[in-house]
Amino acid sequence: MKRWNGWGDEKNNLDFELSTSSRKFIENQIGQSTPLEDATLEDAVAKVPTSRSPQHRLINTDAETRLRHSRGQSIPDWLAMRSGDFGTFPDGVAFPETSTDVQAILNFAQEQDLVVIPYGGGTSVCGHITPEKSSKPVITVAMSKMNKLMNLDKASQIATFGAGTLGPDIEAQLAKEGYTLGHYPQSWELSTIGGWVASRSSGQQSLRYGRIEKMFAGGRIETLQGPLDIPTFPATSAGPDIRELFMGSEGRMGIITEVKVRIMPIAEKESFYVAFFPSWEQGIQATREIVQSGIQLSMMRLSNPTETETHLKLAGYEGVVNVLEKYLSVRGSSQGKTMFTFGTTGSKAQCKSALSLTKQLISKHKGVFTGGLMGKRWEHSRFRSPYLRHGLWDIGMVVDTMETCLDWSSVPEAVKDMENDIGNALNEFNEDVHVFTHLSHFYGQGCSVYTTYLFRAGSNYKETMDRWKKLKAAGAKAIVRHGGTISHQHGVGKDHAPYLPAEKGVLGIKAIKELCHMFDPDGRMNPGKLIP
Repeated sequence: MKRWNGWGDEKNNLDFELSTSSRKFIENQIGQSTPLEDATLEDAVAKVPTSRSPQHRLINTDAETRLRHSRGQSIPDWLAMRSGDFGTFPDGVAFPETSTDVQAILNFAQEQDLVVIPYGGGTSVCGHITPEKSSKPVITVAMSKMNKLMNLDKASQIATFGAGTLGPDIEAQLAKEGYTLGHYPQSWELSTIGGWVASRSSGQQSLRYGRIEKMFAGGRIETLQGPLDIPTFPATSAGPDIRELFMGSEGRMGIITEVKVRIMPIAEKESFYVAFFPSWEQGIQATREIVQSGIQLSMMRLSNPTETETHLKLAGYEGVVNVLEKYLSVRGSSQGKTMFTFGTTGSKAQCKSALSLTKQLISKHKGVFTGGLMGKRWEHSRFRSPYLRHGLWDIGMVVDTMETCLDWSSVPEAVKDMENDIGNALNEFNEDVHVFTHLSHFYGQGCSVYTTYLFRAGSNYKETMDRWKKLKAAGAKAIVRHGGTISHQHGVGKDHAPYLPAEKGVLGIKAIKELCHMFDPDGRMNPGKLIP
């Protein structure tokens, strides 16, 4: 069972416990802190009010079930779970097993005047699934029982999944037939294929497999106006693409129940490597040239100097890092160095060619190729970063991220301003913030900018929340100022909605609102999300 107040499964023990040296490094950056007291599950459940939901065969009104489906993984969600002060709870949780069940729930919602919130894996980091306070009963529709491979068209390489299928289950079911989807967001262990479509997700190996919009071929959506089936075409020029209406729709127009995706045979070979560039500027130039040259890599990630230092300090294998630092110093990459992680995936010949061409460009830009050892360590821990929040919370620290995507011409200044504005956002409280950035999800036109920031918890939950709001606003305003998207891969939800008009414009926002109103004239589908 998934943890009720954090990331991961209660059966495992994958908390990121900080080593003594890691803790000392972080405390040197922002000072020592005192952990806030956590609420118990019993205390939190005791605050769940009596359900207002009318009875239905698919709806569970048990207090703990409602609590476990009331929040995602944003910082406001985290603070609500840890404090036990959830605010609003759903009045019931429905567990459909078929598209027909979902339509029955929507019909029931119309008959009984209910609010409906779709729930995939509960991994949202921007408030997608948090119930708004409402005079109407709120029903969360959990898709966890719709988790099977429903059809596999090998000739067309199209697989159909229930929308509630988790990342590991997708890959396990496809692997039995020799295929892969290749979509690996950091939330892969706990997120669902329906959620990926609804939030326009991107996976770590998007250079090879593409974002979810490249994979999403069609499917089925249950709406308040009835079911909508989207057929699969290799390509079409027959008017606007209906798929695009529902990618990023965040449950505002209906509930995605079946997802048809384009799959690929499992690659013959896959490897990951690490190199270091002497400076951030050289790293940006090199990675831009690599992606614009069309080399067939499957992933790239460039950490700026602060992130490089932080990752090496927190890596947990000090002996190896010390040897590496000495070697890099001799090769001219010491202070100010940037770490470049990349992957090759495909046939043996493709991988050999891609590695050779990449190494040539690394050398051209004075980089130092260090082989596959650190790449293997990245592969082994690629989904562990969300657990870092647990280890930091235990010593009174909070970690969060902001991400955007910009044209190459805007990247250097945008990174500088985002880090500067976030880093200074708590000056009035005399609080330091540790900020670092990496580039990922590379395109010929630009790349994703992913900024992480660590800060001390306040003396209470409200003060901690106030600090986060200032940090979030500072980063978001910097993104808007530089013309970046408010979200490259996490969607809009509640937290990013205030900044969406800057991206879409007055007419664009009006068009989205009109579309939502057409499918949901009474505003009962996930209100308060996406549209500000």
